[in-house]
Amino acid sequence: MSEKQVSPAVKIGLELGPVLLFFLGYISTRGQSYQIGGTEYDAFILLTAAFIPLMAVATFVLWKLSGRLSRLQLVTLVMVVLFGGLTVWLNDERFFKMKPTAVYSIFAVLLFIGLARGQSWLELVMEGALPLKHEGWIVLTRRLAIMFAVMALANEFVWRTMSTDAWVNFRTFVLPLMLFGFFILQGKLFERYSTAPDKQ
Repeated sequence: MSEKQVSPAVKIGLELGPVLLFFLGYISTRGQSYQIGGTEYDAFILLTAAFIPLMAVATFVLWKLSGRLSRLQLVTLVMVVLFGGLTVWLNDERFFKMKPTAVYSIFAVLLFIGLARGQSWLELVMEGALPLKHEGWIVLTRRLAIMFAVMALANEFVWRTMSTDAWVNFRTFVLPLMLFGFFILQGKLFERYSTAPDKQ
């Protein structure tokens, strides 16, 4: 299937929509629990059970619209299914809270492995989405690998030391803003290593 252009608003909605819906569901049901089949489940567990297929559907729709999925999107979906499934199966919310740590750690390790081989696997994954020289990709990859490691450590700190309310807010708003802010701060790098023709 050939790659097709997707509206940025639609793409962002499909990628962040499930997370925002989880957040809205959480704030409307927090503190509640439900008896299902003789077992008591916190609302957080049931929302996690709903989040897994919602994330899968959103990823499938994005694939149908764009004709492709990045490796990052596929890894994220696999981690959602794995850690979300463990959360529901074991009735233990800690596994779902660990998921961002696992995802960001995997990304960081993979990027560092590529750098150790003198390669930018980020460049391969993004397939030229940014007009950068190879040297620029190497610098960006190194910085992003460090950023992913920081985000993994931050998630571990928050879920282990703070309340579930704090973690949900952190996961919904702070982590995405950290990543968004990271790319905003790379403006000088993009300018320095750009391969785009200068505008006259």
